[in-house]
Amino acid sequence: MPMIRLTVPTGSLTEQGRTTVQRDLAAVLLRWEGAPDKAFFRAQAWSYLIELPEGAQTTAEDDAPRFLVDVTVPHGALSERRKAGLVRDVTTTVLEAAGLSHDHALTVWVLVHEQPEGTWGAGGSVIRYADLVTLAQKDTSDA
Repeated sequence: MPMIRLTVPTGSLTEQGRTTVQRDLAAVLLRWEGAPDKAFFRAQAWSYLIELPEGAQTTAEDDAPRFLVDVTVPHGALSERRKAGLVRDVTTTVLEAAGLSHDHALTVWVLVHEQPEGTWGAGGSVIRYADLVTLAQKDTSDA
């Protein structure tokens, strides 16, 4: 199942953004994966917020905050179109959480990591992408 990790300098998110950004990012990821909007799937979308201490992030140019989003999904879960939409919406979500305009879009970098088949496990078993698709289809048909 998907995981999303946002790394930011401490103090770079608004108070409201810090409160909501993790769930907002998880929802964006699930939407672009095409997962059913069901409690089971929402519970599997793990979202982390890592706040770096002051001075831990800089560039060769300045100390303005930069935002790194690592997204891990099973290989095959995202087509090129879905990756593009995910990157666009994640960028917008992070900028909103930081109170920044889209003029700062280049301060948000999104890295999509596709976990190779057979290398993702949960509950003591290897999880295959086809199993997730079947589960999602079954969950959708039961709705």
